[in-house]
Amino acid sequence: MTTYALMKKNERVPQRFDSLSEAMSAFGMPAPQHPLITMMNGVDNLLSFQPPKHDHVLNFYKISFRPNMGGSLKYGQTFFDFNEGGMLFAAPNQIIGRNETSQDADAPLCTQQQISLLIHPDFLLNYPIAKKIKQYNYFAYTANEALHLSEKEKATILSIFRIIEDELNSRIDEFSQDVIVSQIELLLNYANRFYKRQFITRKTVSNTMLQKLEEILDTYFDEQKSLDQGLPSVQYLADCLNISPSYLSDMLRSLTGQNAQQHIQNKLVEKAKEKLSTSNLSVGEIAYELGFEHSQSFSKFFKTKTKYSPVEFRKSFN
Repeated sequence: MTTYALMKKNERVPQRFDSLSEAMSAFGMPAPQHPLITMMNGVDNLLSFQPPKHDHVLNFYKISFRPNMGGSLKYGQTFFDFNEGGMLFAAPNQIIGRNETSQDADAPLCTQQQISLLIHPDFLLNYPIAKKIKQYNYFAYTANEALHLSEKEKATILSIFRIIEDELNSRIDEFSQDVIVSQIELLLNYANRFYKRQFITRKTVSNTMLQKLEEILDTYFDEQKSLDQGLPSVQYLADCLNISPSYLSDMLRSLTGQNAQQHIQNKLVEKAKEKLSTSNLSVGEIAYELGFEHSQSFSKFFKTKTKYSPVEFRKSFN
């Protein structure tokens, strides 16, 4: 057997859970009272449960709160600065794994305090939130980009969780789903607000990351990586910064009002202007050096952004 084949054989295929009942059984928990939504509350009442030790995939949304996250998670090289707790979000079909950087990564998960709300997409059907939930970018963030909460924010989030739990544990009637869905939407709107706050309160860290982003882009063009790799992508920048593309765009939007793709385009225009005004390279050569496959694409892009063609812009300096 070749080394490659052996590696493929030893790779762990993430375990997939298509139903809540299947997941709860694997976690060592009782069957859910509702087939499409359930909550595991290990904060108010310590529970004994054991999620899979290895990567797994859920076919439903997962919204979790942990009361103690400070210092155990970080993004970039900076630790989170709130100790009151934090939230993690996962969308259907995302791979969920244990966090190796967490201080309690090797501790039995049955001793870990947390609340997890599991929501099958079918539970949201016929409600506006079914489409709107896909607009919340934090469902695409990674574990080291968790939402850290202040004490006041924690109280707000816990109050909503408890309303949902009370409703799930009460007698189900014709209004139950409406009440629960409205509370889920309220929870997500608060999370959206608190993430915006996090970008502001962590502005020093974000500015440092922005500076590093600029250095990465400058190096990319100065070392002419674009000749081999083409135009820089959002995914490339996110990988260099060890953050998710969604988090990168949201962070930049909070700082500059523009997302990551727009930031790349601005850098392309800046580098194009520099080459047009300080070199004798042809428009085609400049396009090639910047990573464009065709000079026509570059010319169209440049005129869209500056209202001038590359030739017209160059003439303005002569």
